Formats: sequence, C-alpha cells, structure tokens
Amino acid sequence: MRISNVSRPTPLVAAILATLQAAAMQAHAAEGDAQQLPKISVKAEAEEEATSYKRDLMSSPKYAEPILDTPQNIQVVTRQVIDDQQLLSLRDVLSTVPGITFGAGEGGGGYGDSLTLRGFAGSNDVTTDGIRDSAQYTRSDTFNLEQVEVINGSNSVYSGAGAIGGTVNLVNKAARLASFNRIGVSAGTDDYGRVVGDVNQTIGETTAVRVNVMAHQSDVPGRDYETAERWGVAPSIAFGLGTDTSLSLSYLHQEDENIPQYGVPTYRGRLMPGAAYSNYYGYHNVDTQEIDVDSFTAVLDHRFDDTFSVRNLTRWQEVDQFLIVDPPQGTFCLESNTAPAGTACAAGIPAGMYQPSGPRGNLRDTKNTLIVNQTDFTKVFSTGGIEHTLVAGFAVTHESYDLDSGNVLRNPGGTTPNPVLPLMSIANPDSLYGGPVNYVRTQRRQGELDNQAVYVFDALKFSEQWEFNGGVRYENNEAKSTLFNYATPAAGGAVTTGAPAENTDKLVSYRAGLVYKPVENGSIYLAYGNSETPSQASVNGNCVATGTANSNCNLDPEEGVIYELGAKWELFDSRLLATASIFRNERTNYRVNDPGNPDNPSGIQQLDGEARVDGILLGISGKITDKWAAIANYTYLDSEVIQGASQYVSSIGQDYTRGDPLMNVPENAFNFWTAYDLPYRIQVGYGITYQDEVYVSQHSATNLNGPLNTAPSYVVHRAMVSYGVTRKLDLQLNVNNILDKEYLTRVRTQEIAWATPGEARSFVLSANYSF
Repeated sequence: MRISNVSRPTPLVAAILATLQAAAMQAHAAEGDAQQLPKISVKAEAEEEATSYKRDLMSSPKYAEPILDTPQNIQVVTRQVIDDQQLLSLRDVLSTVPGITFGAGEGGGGYGDSLTLRGFAGSNDVTTDGIRDSAQYTRSDTFNLEQVEVINGSNSVYSGAGAIGGTVNLVNKAARLASFNRIGVSAGTDDYGRVVGDVNQTIGETTAVRVNVMAHQSDVPGRDYETAERWGVAPSIAFGLGTDTSLSLSYLHQEDENIPQYGVPTYRGRLMPGAAYSNYYGYHNVDTQEIDVDSFTAVLDHRFDDTFSVRNLTRWQEVDQFLIVDPPQGTFCLESNTAPAGTACAAGIPAGMYQPSGPRGNLRDTKNTLIVNQTDFTKVFSTGGIEHTLVAGFAVTHESYDLDSGNVLRNPGGTTPNPVLPLMSIANPDSLYGGPVNYVRTQRRQGELDNQAVYVFDALKFSEQWEFNGGVRYENNEAKSTLFNYATPAAGGAVTTGAPAENTDKLVSYRAGLVYKPVENGSIYLAYGNSETPSQASVNGNCVATGTANSNCNLDPEEGVIYELGAKWELFDSRLLATASIFRNERTNYRVNDPGNPDNPSGIQQLDGEARVDGILLGISGKITDKWAAIANYTYLDSEVIQGASQYVSSIGQDYTRGDPLMNVPENAFNFWTAYDLPYRIQVGYGITYQDEVYVSQHSATNLNGPLNTAPSYVVHRAMVSYGVTRKLDLQLNVNNILDKEYLTRVRTQEIAWATPGEARSFVLSANYSF
C-alpha cells in the first residue's frame, strides 16, 4: 500500500502548509482586524438539531461558509425528517429528493444502490462523513445517520474523482455533550417489527459516549416473498469535547440477511402483459442477499487559537456482500400466443408461459476494503481588508476489491440441468426451485485503487455584500484490476488470467462562485465548476485493457462542468430556507465506441460523447411557524444527447441517439412533506411524491425515428399522526402509499427487461420513549 508515504508531504502539500504558516504570521501581525473561527455551543446545536427540518452548516470543514452563503444548491434531509416519515434506507431518503432516480443495479457494478444524479450515473459518488463509500451494496438502514446531504452539480473538487451530477454524503451520528436515552419499538403490516435505541451520556465535563442499536425484520409491502432482516450496533466515544483538542472514536457493525427484490418482467418500460406486481419471478428458496459492514472512524480536532485549527479523519472499512439472484429474464409468450415484440412465440413455449434464461442463479461474492487518512487545516485571516477563511488539506486512500462470481443452478460438473430450467407462468410463477444447486465459479476479479489528493479552498469576504468562494483539487488516481476466467469442472477447471488493466491519471478539479448579499438573510450567486472521471474512477470498475476491443485504460479523463445561477433566502425569522437555481450540467467528452474506423483499427474508445441537462431547482426547508414545519423540492430537468457516437460514426450518419433525452431522467419531479402541531400534543404530517415518466430507450439502427419507450409517471401519498402520551412517551402512526398506487422504480433500460415494483400501502405504529 502506498499509504506509508503519507509522512513525507508532496511539494504541493508543503506549499499549502507554507501558505498557511505565512497567513498565520500575517494574521498575527494584523490581529486586530482578523476574524475568528466560529464558536459553536454544542448543547444549543444538539437541541436545534433534535427537531429541525433546516440546517445552517454543512458537516464537512471544506464548506467554510453557512449553506446560505455557499454558491451551490445543497439539499439536506435531517434526522427529524427521516424520523417523521420513517425513512429506513438510503433509497427511502433519496426518493424524497427530486432529480434522483435509481437503476436496476445489475451488470458489472453489482446489485445495490445504483443512483442517477441530474441525469448522470452517481453510484460511485456516495460518501460517508465526506469519505467516499464506493462499495456497491444496499445501504438498508438509517439508524446511525444524523442527516443526508445532497450536493448538486459537478462536485469532484470536494469529493474526488467523478461526481459529474453531484454527491450524496451520509453523516453518521457521534457522541456529543448531552445526556439522552431514546428507545423506539415499531410494529406494522407485512410482518413489520423494529427496535431502535440511541443512548448518549456525558462522563465528566468533556467526555461522552453514545450507542445506537437497531434490529429490524419485515416483508416488502405488496410482494409475495421478499423479506428484510438486519441488526446493527454503532458505539462512539469522544474525549475533550468543548476544549481545544477533541478525539472521537466510532465503530459501526451491521448485518443484513434478505430475500432480495429483483423485480418483475417489463416490456417497453411497462409491466409485462399478464404479469402481476406481487409475483416473485426468481427462486425464493435460492435467492439471498447477505451484507456485513464494519467501519471504524477516528476524528482528531485541535484548535491552535481562535483563528487556526486542524482536523484529521482516519477510517478503516470493510463491506462484504454475498448475493444470489434470478433476474426475470427469458423468452416470453403472452396469452395472445405472441411474443412481446408481436411475433410468433418460440417453439415449445405455450401461451402465458416463459422460458427462464440468461443470468439465472447468478452468485456474486464481493469484498471492499477501504483505508483513508484525511487532514484539513482551517485558517481565518485578513489581507488588505479582505477577510479569508482558508481550508487546505490532503487525503491518502487505498482501496481493494475482490469479486467471486459464478452460477449455482448447475449440475456438479457445471452443466445446466435438464438441460434448461422449467417453464414458468407469467401470471402465476412457481418460484420454488427443485433442481440441483451447485456453485460453479466462472470468474474472479481483483482490484486495487490508490488515490492521493491535495486541495485548497478560500472564502473571501470583500464587504458585507460581496463574497467569493473558490477551490481547487489535485489528485493522483492509480487503479488496476485483474480478471481470472474459470472453466467448468467438467471441462477441466482451467484458470485463464487476463491482461492486467491499469489506469493512472492526474486530475485537476475546481469550483468558483461569486456571492452577492443584498440583505443579511439572503444571497444571490453565480457559480462554475468541473469534474474529472478517469477510466477507472472506482475500485469496483474495470477499464478495458489496451490491445482489446473498445480499450479505454489509456484515455484521458471524462469531464463535466456546471453553470449555476441561484438565490437563497431565510424567511420567518430565519426559521425557513428558500432556494432557487437554474443550471446547466454538461458531460463534455464521455467515452463512446468507435467501430469500423479505418484510422482506429484496434477499436480504442473515443472521448467524443457529449450530453447536457438544463434545469431548475426550487426548494424550502424549515419552519413556517413554531408549530408548522415543511420541506419541499421541485426539479425540472431538460436532458439531451448532444453527440452519442464517435466522430467517425457520426460522420457516416450513424449517431442515432443525437437529440434524444437521457434515459432515466424525469423532466418534472416534486416532493413535499409537512408536519403541524395541533393542541393536546397531537402532530399530523402529510407528504406527496411525484415523478414524471422517464425514457428507458433511445433511437438505434432498428428504430431510427420511431417513438421511444418510457416508464410511466407516478404519484405516492403518505401521512403521519403522532400523540404525546406523556412528555417522555409518544405514539406515531405512519401510512405509506395511502392510495395503494401500483408503480415501477429501478426500471432496466432494455425493451424486454425488469423493474422493481414500488411498495404497496403499509401501516407502521411506533412507540418512542425518552428518559
């Protein structure tokens, strides 16, 4: 591992430290004019966060200014919003943030949280406490989260390689200077049972311990067989709270054992004719998803004086996911005795049946290991009447990845039984598998990624009305992976080692924003930034080795840019934050294939692709009155492929996707949630989520000008009512999908494919006790 070299700073790190030292000397010489680092009342902050729908500050020290004065659209889902709506998983939380959609999660990335942010893939752009969490798995529970921050637009200056459409940052709970004990017990429809606990106690004046625990089981509402079982524990201890030097140690362990929800068959973005939303089209006695997460984090904070501080974060994390799935793929014959495409049914397949095939019985056993050390210096000083808040730092990351994959629906020698799987009914599938189960390994992939980054941000205040916020990040990203192919036992079991795929890139990301404050509680900003994505931005990825078709390991990074004009305003005595922005997000040179080009006989991919998303984002979060809280967001996204093929392919008139909208991007999306305090300790809440239709196909050689397939729009309503039995005990009833709407999410973008049904109507009653 290259992490051992961190003790010797790079020239750029040394330059940053020298700049900080010079700034400190100049600030000391003009200490009468210097600003100070903000002094936050820990107790007051804890009380405000307990019931708030609004946040004033970001969790990362890289964001030196309040959200109000940060020239970027940021949406924060607070702990209170999560609790009021009973948002249990990351997908639940992000379903309340318009503009984010979910992919089917199949293919090379694996099953898990597959995100699309403002039209661009964002599965690798999830961070936890500002540290990239690149493992592809299902983040199934929010019991240890304080809040979720969605940073919109090209953002790799803050979070590292990638982040074309934005970043989702999960903020973990940690021990604080407060004493509270909270226990919650929930029961509901679909065998729902849940117990959570959050205990935080102070020890003396400056030490605190906190323990969060969770145990959960449930079926998936509206589904026949999918189940979720998990438990987790997250202890933390902090020393020196409220002093100049503090140390926080946190650990998270969570285990999941689920029957995964892979979905139902679809045709052109709709439910397959004859299929039902509740049916299970895999084999429920074989399919499984087992996840183990272990994460240890140490954070050391030291304040040298009122103007200079340092923060160091070290994390070790390991994520294991064992998965067996049966996607509903095969050859279908509808009740009309035709195939979905309208042609005659395949021989031997009766009407209303289908022949399962393709990736049935797929096994993926993955391990992601992460070691990272990140240090941030913050210095407040003045130069020539300009007030600065300078943040500079560096991060060293090492990741490793191991994937073992194959198939379990096999005879001992590796052949397919019977020799084909039994026919299944489209309307009433038999999901109990009675054939042989033998694991036959087909592939193994091993990968490593090392990243060293340095960065500097400066918030310059010229006057009470004008501010400038800018930053730059330089990083060295080195990734390599090796693929091993295995023959079946019957064929001798030989192992073939593929050529190592290696990618090294020097990346420069930046962002700048000008802020005008006409009044103290409002800001107007204009911002520009970029992102760079190397051919292997994630340890899970695999660039295609040089010398093979569509090789891309040696290509320059893909790039994205964001132009954004926005305004933020605090209303109702700063209880509520209103935001509005218009933006253009562009991918300026993404990779595309280059078939048939005589000047490119090896078939190396070209950086000729271009796409953009123009949009509007409106939002509010906070309290309108002391009794009335609300959070609402609306997005309008106009997406377009500017060029979807290489220059050569375009020159011969075969850029069929030019002008098409991007797939899985809703033009309009809206989410609203509000809660109101009534007399007699009663609170009521109501929410609505709307998502426009999304395109799941683009034009091709076989469909030059015809209509494109779409997955339909949907509206989901939910409600909550709570009653304070005593000051310590309250009861809360949540109803999700009140009208029992049937709809599809995570729609795979193929003509005959699959999608995940939205959850049916459900009821959950919770008792929460504080002492």
